[in-house]
Amino acid sequence: METVLITGGAGFIGRFVADELLARGNKVRVLDSLIEQVHGDVERPPLLNDEVELIRGDVRNGDVVTKALAGVDSVIHLAAEVGVGQSMYEVERYTSTNDVGTAVLFEKLIDQPVRRVVTASSMSIYGEGLYRDADGALVQDAERKGLRDGLSNWEPVDTQGRPLAPVATPEWKQPNLASIYALNKYVQERTTHIMAAPYGIEGVCLRLFNVYGPGQALSNPYTGVLAIFASRLLNGQQPMIFEDGEQRRDFVHVSDVARAFADALVLPQAVGGTFNIGSGHDRSVTEVATELARAMGKNDITPEIVGKARIGDIRHCFCDTSLAQDKLGFAATQDFTQGLAELAEWVAQQTAVDKVATMRAELEKRGLVA
Repeated sequence: METVLITGGAGFIGRFVADELLARGNKVRVLDSLIEQVHGDVERPPLLNDEVELIRGDVRNGDVVTKALAGVDSVIHLAAEVGVGQSMYEVERYTSTNDVGTAVLFEKLIDQPVRRVVTASSMSIYGEGLYRDADGALVQDAERKGLRDGLSNWEPVDTQGRPLAPVATPEWKQPNLASIYALNKYVQERTTHIMAAPYGIEGVCLRLFNVYGPGQALSNPYTGVLAIFASRLLNGQQPMIFEDGEQRRDFVHVSDVARAFADALVLPQAVGGTFNIGSGHDRSVTEVATELARAMGKNDITPEIVGKARIGDIRHCFCDTSLAQDKLGFAATQDFTQGLAELAEWVAQQTAVDKVATMRAELEKRGLVA
């Protein structure tokens, strides 16, 4: 049994991680600033396990971090501002919370070292995923240039203008940092690996793909895409899909992600590694929106295909899970259809303020929609 600190642990993923750690016999402490955009106006999130010790405070506050680390054996670092689109205009806020917050955590760990730190990274650091060209060669640096309205040029092409075929993205694929959020997550990764070993700490990073499940912040228009779709559907509105809706992603259930964090905290073979955590299955965004509408009993509401791109978005990126399978024994077990049914059942009991139109207006005002 260990005492584990989860930074940002009152959020969607953190609550599931806390439950998983408690079930394995650990004590759990959470440090979370409980920002209103995610949590609303609450003193303690109602879904946070009663057994969790909650310290409300900012990860950038060194005194608070010192207090939170007292008596702690290991850390799961989830604290971050999350959202590709918002990161492109709330640059200082994202960089301060994500990068400076991580720096403060590791600076305090110099004097209060722990056994292991597991940091949450993101598939966003890849930018475009891995592709294969018409000759069978793998392409790591695919780009889309000159995005404009219309469907003819959403797909990346090679230097000869030939279409590229997306394939599952492995950890060795070079980063292509297409947003401030992606840059932040990469800095969190590198800070973890640079700072851990010299101070006798074991460092691990998990690159999360699209995490979904009950308990997401439905009124936050910069959260996971399934939560955004669910909020729209709950309010009788069409899910809003940028581009043509054929972009492909990997959706992994939060319970599988929680298990991955708990395993990464203890498995010896995880030390020093960076691992993709996803389902290993890719789906189009339109397919996902349609299936969610069906699960929620909203078959009559079809997605709104915007036909425009958000700056910082990528076309295709889905998960090669082979390294996590080999080193961590990780394989996602949650069936997607069952996971959507569970999400739909939870959403039906919630209320949500639909802020998607406001989000789109903010992006368009700043020229971030092409």
